[in-house]
Amino acid sequence: MTLPHATVQTPVFMPVGTQATVKAIPQHLLEELGAQVILGNTYHLYLRPGHELIRKLGGLHRFMSWPRALLTDSGGFQVFSLSDLRKVTEDGVQFRSHLDGSSHFFSPEHSIDVQIALGADIIMAFDECTEYPADYARARKSLDLTLRWAQRSKDHFEVHKNERPWPSAPNDEFAGQTQNLFGIVQGGMFPDLRREAAERLVEMDFPGYAIGGLSVGEPRALTREMIEATLPLLPADKPRYVMGVGYPEEIVEYAAMGVDMMDCVLPTRAARHGLLFTSEGRLNIKNRRFAEDHGPLDPECRCMVCARYSRAYLRHLFVTQEVLGAVLNTLHNLAFYLDTMESVRDAIQLGVLPALLARVRARTNDAAASKP
Repeated sequence: MTLPHATVQTPVFMPVGTQATVKAIPQHLLEELGAQVILGNTYHLYLRPGHELIRKLGGLHRFMSWPRALLTDSGGFQVFSLSDLRKVTEDGVQFRSHLDGSSHFFSPEHSIDVQIALGADIIMAFDECTEYPADYARARKSLDLTLRWAQRSKDHFEVHKNERPWPSAPNDEFAGQTQNLFGIVQGGMFPDLRREAAERLVEMDFPGYAIGGLSVGEPRALTREMIEATLPLLPADKPRYVMGVGYPEEIVEYAAMGVDMMDCVLPTRAARHGLLFTSEGRLNIKNRRFAEDHGPLDPECRCMVCARYSRAYLRHLFVTQEVLGAVLNTLHNLAFYLDTMESVRDAIQLGVLPALLARVRARTNDAAASKP
């Protein structure tokens, strides 16, 4: 993908930087790890420090000192999660801030205005994320609203797309580019609604498409089923993005299915709770058995943490609640995810992706079988 701030190799895993930061990791280390795209959260950045402040400071790239690509979500998922603090109407969503209880309103047009002010390379149409479980009538009504909001988002973006906060240098290879607005496929857990959503969004002609409304509590087998049902309906020559997934073995599986972009808070959130991903499976660093283990966290990992620190030391940091523990754990988990996706890209280039997928499945099954 050639974006205003970078050319991105796909398939790509994107670390989540909710409040203009990937928790516990400075930007220069993200660059060293090979992160190509970071996510920012429209809802949180709108509330604090405010999109107009970020616009005045030159946009989110300059504000957070990140020269590579950025993606912002629409705020729809966060508003969805405020079920007791929001009211959805045709016009948009009235909600109360989780910070101070103040009242706010997001319409499709306002979501786009906020995202234009933030200036991410990829921005998302405003949608309603359907909860799980939801019956057919509820999913139908929600989808109809999301499709109307998608058209309103696109219409507003086309009028205001040149109001981005970053300048277009005449000699820059990305000169003249604007932000890219992606549509979001909803439809609950119903394949026919997913099909209708995909077909309607393709008619609207977005430069990329996301599959949303997943990882909201449904079984992972159902997540895969919805992805499998939706992907073939989206143009293969445009980026296809599955939002909010998944475990390391799942991102390999989804990439092999044809997914181009994925994001998830799992590697960073799990790291802060002591759950680490390794070539030998998942590892809980707080377990007593690691107290005298002087071996590396993952002998197959090439990251800076595994090259220098022992499991015993990482456990010590965690149980003493030292901040460095969260930093090192997060570094490793992100390295593991980003290296996994780099392996997928290499396997695609070499034509050996099925062999890589088979190895990942076997490793996952072995790790599951070895659990007490």
